Amino acid sequence: MKRLSDIKFSTLDLVPVRENGSAAQSLRNSLDLAQHVEKFGYNRFWVAEHHNMDGIASSATSVLLGYLAGGTSTIRVGSGGVMLPNHAPLVIAEQFGTLESLYPGRIDLGLGRAPGSDQMTARALRRERSGSADDFPEDVAELVRYLGPRTPEQRVIAMPGTNTNVPIWLLGSSLFSAQLAGERGLPYAFASHFAPRFMHEAIRVYRNHFKPSAVLDKPYVMLGVPLVAADTDEQADYLATSVFQRILALMRGQSLVQRPPVKTMDGLWLPHEREAVSDFLGLAMIGSPQKIRARLEVLIEQTQADELIFTCDLYEHADRLHSYELLAQVMKG
Repeated sequence: MKRLSDIKFSTLDLVPVRENGSAAQSLRNSLDLAQHVEKFGYNRFWVAEHHNMDGIASSATSVLLGYLAGGTSTIRVGSGGVMLPNHAPLVIAEQFGTLESLYPGRIDLGLGRAPGSDQMTARALRRERSGSADDFPEDVAELVRYLGPRTPEQRVIAMPGTNTNVPIWLLGSSLFSAQLAGERGLPYAFASHFAPRFMHEAIRVYRNHFKPSAVLDKPYVMLGVPLVAADTDEQADYLATSVFQRILALMRGQSLVQRPPVKTMDGLWLPHEREAVSDFLGLAMIGSPQKIRARLEVLIEQTQADELIFTCDLYEHADRLHSYELLAQVMKG
């Protein structure tokens, strides 16, 4: 049985944009956060591809990763994830082959099969290509070929990219990618930071379908976890209202810019909306270090996950830094 101190811990940054803030400041904050969690002992720092969302500044994922990798020295940097239906596999192979060539041994390529946006935006991204989630298994295989050794009959190569062997992860919030990751012998990250309902089933499917591969001899599971750590439970509950407002706005189709915390959510949401937000954040770690430690120990006991990747969308950048610092103390025992 794994203990908390055995588990690797990482950061997923959604590069949030504050109300009355700017994308430029959010991007600078992302690098500052990466530099801090590197000092705190985090294993990897991932950013996610989202489009047409005014509150998230990580749309040009590979460009941002170059900025983050260039400003850090040891932490692994990667995508959590690149939404493959939006891109030709060759383009992604060239982008991540370039990153791996510049920062060898530090780049991860996490792949998702959703567009990470609405259908109108997805069409705007691909234009001439009819990108579809149905093509995901073939696109993954094509991408793996581009990043692996060149074969004698291979006429199209990724340069940079060929033989960089950038580690590929499959990401998912349903069972499709869990099964595919298992069959391909790839590490699997489940998006339990927003879809906790299917977590246990997805882990089971992944492990049951796992076949050893050249990159992995046994299953490797990473789970996404929302985080709001503070010195006291009361302070954490207060800071978490910024997260609640953001998820509520997402469900209502409203602006996703970060809003400051409030003393109470009463009057801001209806009973059914409160329940929906609670379901969305079912795995959230909100509280003091003592409370979070207890909840994390239960999560590890139930899932036997290999790694946890935490996302923390607090309004004040200083509160985010403090939250990740407190978590590092918890994880190290």
